[in-house]
Amino acid sequence: MAADQVVKKEEDEVVKVSVHGKSHIMPTKKLGRRECQLITFDLPYLAFYYNQKLLFYKGSDFEDMVGRLKDGLGVVLEEFYQLAGKLEKDEDGVFKVVYDDEMEGVEVLEASADQISVSDLTDVECTSMMKDMVPYTQVLNFEGLHKPLLVLQFTKLRDGLALGCAFNHAILDGTSTWHFMTSWAEICNGADSVSVPPFLERTKARKTRVKLDLPLNPAAAPPNGTAGPPPLLRERIFRFSESQINQIKSTLNKTPSDGSKPFSTFQSLSTHVWLAVTRARQLKPEDVTVYTVFADCRKRVDPPMPESYFGNLIQAIFTVTAAGLLYANPPEFAAAMIQKAIVTHDAKVINKRNDDWESNPIIFQFKDAGVNCVAVGSSPRFKVYDVDFGFGKPERVRSGSNNRFDGMVYLYQGKTGVGSIDMEISLEAGAMEKLEKDKEFLMEV
Repeated sequence: MAADQVVKKEEDEVVKVSVHGKSHIMPTKKLGRRECQLITFDLPYLAFYYNQKLLFYKGSDFEDMVGRLKDGLGVVLEEFYQLAGKLEKDEDGVFKVVYDDEMEGVEVLEASADQISVSDLTDVECTSMMKDMVPYTQVLNFEGLHKPLLVLQFTKLRDGLALGCAFNHAILDGTSTWHFMTSWAEICNGADSVSVPPFLERTKARKTRVKLDLPLNPAAAPPNGTAGPPPLLRERIFRFSESQINQIKSTLNKTPSDGSKPFSTFQSLSTHVWLAVTRARQLKPEDVTVYTVFADCRKRVDPPMPESYFGNLIQAIFTVTAAGLLYANPPEFAAAMIQKAIVTHDAKVINKRNDDWESNPIIFQFKDAGVNCVAVGSSPRFKVYDVDFGFGKPERVRSGSNNRFDGMVYLYQGKTGVGSIDMEISLEAGAMEKLEKDKEFLMEV
């Protein structure tokens, strides 16, 4: 009955959050005016929504926790100053991120939801009941022309704090997001400066100046990307233990390969999820299905960029096939396609994709990953549970409600131990009901 009670609570309740304060944080040192052109890797995400993260911490002194966070934020922004800036377009119509000492900086909200505890939220299956703990829901990235590029919300809980973050996705990807978060935590723990400063020279990765005259307004990107009513979506978290992940991987790699590399953990879990969602959707054999990975290109571009590169350096990698081929073949068939798409996405392919886009710039909507799609964002390699500001590791790390559509998956390092993975997935309600009963997917077979 416990699971039923949790679901009922989610459906019947939304946590009542009262926002009672707003301030702005700037770098503690004067930096002058600084500009950086947005490049081809950044621009396609202008019509995505702000990227939202939500972390829960236990603690008894909310004011002390907030003071520590604010003090550390001012210091870490000395290096990550772009997050305290705004978007602008220059005289040629090229987007850039601009910082100067007269700007407002990072917006910080303080709120309270004293009636609820950290433990009430850590195992909740979806984010709907805590949507008011994360700022900037349904705010599009190009609104960074007149809105802060980073907004934080510190919500007081009965026994801790909820840290809600909204990052403008047009200026950074997941790798940069967690680089900033771990650097902020490092400062809060007493470091005088960050150990790994961000690499801010975006044009080292791509120099082309792209003029954008496309109409950009919120009405151009409705939440579901269609003219009709949005499909009824449900969110769920599925938690895979290290032993389950190892079982998925070892089972897939049992069949002797054709000389190609063994399937990785990511490729194995991707195959497991893609096949299960395809079954749950009950696609017809002739229906096309797409598996999309937003891959980090830092080591793929030529010359390679450092891990500390700050910005977007990701590209979507698509694997496309008919559902009937997935049904008719063993799992290695899907895994081999995913592996090939990832391995062959090299500097030549990346440059060709960029050249094509620059010749005909298209501003994507967040749901444009493909038909009958399963799209993976975030990564279990991000050390999200290392983000300790001096009052303990987070009890749970979640995504907000932005940038979700039918088939969107976020993968996180699991809290339960090394090698475990938490999978957040949004699906049409009927398909989700079938997925929840799929014993093969749940590892109950």
